[in-house]
Amino acid sequence: MLTNSMVFAIVGIYAALFALALTFCAGPLYGILQQEGYSCGASLKWYFRKKNMLRRRYRLLALCVLLITALLSLSFSFLGANYAEIFAAAGFLALCGIFLYAFRRALKVPLKYTRRAVRLIVCTYILLFAALYGAGIGLYCAAEAIGHDLARVLRMTPVCIFPALLFLFPAAANCIMKLYEVPRSRALVRRAKRTLAASPCVKVGITGSFGKTSVKHIAEQILSSKFRVKATPASFNTPIGIAKFVNGEGCDCDIFLAEMGARHMGEIGELCRLVDPTVGVVTGVCGQHLSGFGSLENIRKEKGELARHAKTVILGKTAHGMREDALLEGKDFSADEVELFPDRTVFTLRLGEHSAKIETKLLGRHAAEDIALAGALCLALGMAAEDIFAAVPAVTPVPHRLERSESGGIVILDDSYNSNTEGAKNAVEILRMCPGKRVIVTPGLVELGEAEETENFALGKEMAGVDAVVLVGETRVLDVRKGFVEGGGQEEQLSIVPDLKAAQILLSEILHRGDSVLFLNDLPDKY
Repeated sequence: MLTNSMVFAIVGIYAALFALALTFCAGPLYGILQQEGYSCGASLKWYFRKKNMLRRRYRLLALCVLLITALLSLSFSFLGANYAEIFAAAGFLALCGIFLYAFRRALKVPLKYTRRAVRLIVCTYILLFAALYGAGIGLYCAAEAIGHDLARVLRMTPVCIFPALLFLFPAAANCIMKLYEVPRSRALVRRAKRTLAASPCVKVGITGSFGKTSVKHIAEQILSSKFRVKATPASFNTPIGIAKFVNGEGCDCDIFLAEMGARHMGEIGELCRLVDPTVGVVTGVCGQHLSGFGSLENIRKEKGELARHAKTVILGKTAHGMREDALLEGKDFSADEVELFPDRTVFTLRLGEHSAKIETKLLGRHAAEDIALAGALCLALGMAAEDIFAAVPAVTPVPHRLERSESGGIVILDDSYNSNTEGAKNAVEILRMCPGKRVIVTPGLVELGEAEETENFALGKEMAGVDAVVLVGETRVLDVRKGFVEGGGQEEQLSIVPDLKAAQILLSEILHRGDSVLFLNDLPDKY
């Protein structure tokens, strides 16, 4: 007969091992939380979306664990309940190990093991251990109260429900950790705000529904020929992203370029209070992120926060009228006489009264327009037009934004970071100029709210005429497929695959030296 202290110790060992196994099994849930900016609501919405494979996998794991633990418990019951429990526990852990191996690449965007992510994982483990330990003690007591040998033998099986409920634990851990994370984040933002306020540099905010990163990237390269410039990296366009960069890199420069992103009302105002930009650029407004804002008017109003805050504002063509006293609008600068080629773009860049013929490695009509907007910003910051014209040809492409490369004689157009409608059309236009068989790989467009169906249908029609289309995913691709067929494309030219890995296998079969492929909008797992 086991004493109470022995029972508590044994249950504690099982709880520790099971919690560890399930903590590792929950890996994709941490990744989605990270991709969703640690928003519990958004991550749970993703988890419960229709046909979510991860939810099905956790339910399948729960069912398999239930069956194997029950089978092992009964098979070894002749040894007694305590020994049967050992074999059942081994079965539980073995199945978790198989699950981890089988789905070790469940997310194509791997979890970044930041300090916050590690704290989340540790907190999840503690919650799982506490829940499993409490359940274990309760089940042991219940089995003893029933007093039947079968109840003692099968007392572990109810914990098999935990894999199906696994989604609750990272979400709960995330909510608990916010008691620490939110004040910490606010402290980081306050520190960055003080650093920015103390710096004499010119602070520039860049926002818009599209082209923010490209305009920032281009402007940084042009300005660097005359000034000391710092720019927020990649798409660091949230308060905490900008704050981390400023706190890490400082603000010892002549010009600071801050990309400002937003998916909901009020976020641009928060960024303006952090950076306090004296110069603002609004690239343009379209239906991107319509699902978060609700209406195009709300998007325009939100992006206009930067125009109202900055002393000097530069507006793209689709942002005109946000401020009547804008220094430069789309009519004051332009990319004219655009000539498109599969490996370059040639156009006339006009900045006020000055103009010059430009050749750039950047591809597409939108690239010429981004250069014009970046040039207008550089002009407003004191660069001479002649210096801008001289610097533009050396500008390098923004990574994953219609970036051209070659591999094994195949032309690759990497537009995987693009997710706006105009950019997608421009990318398809360039693909049509490329040699050989022309193939598009895409999951469709997202965050377009009610317009998502019609825009994906329009994208499908735009792609009609290419040699092959590989659609990745389950939901949005149906609208793309419909548009492709109605636009004149043939059913046999279409393939639908579950993920990018399957798409790559298919491409290895259909692409040969001399062909071309466009990767359009390679969505992260949250979509």
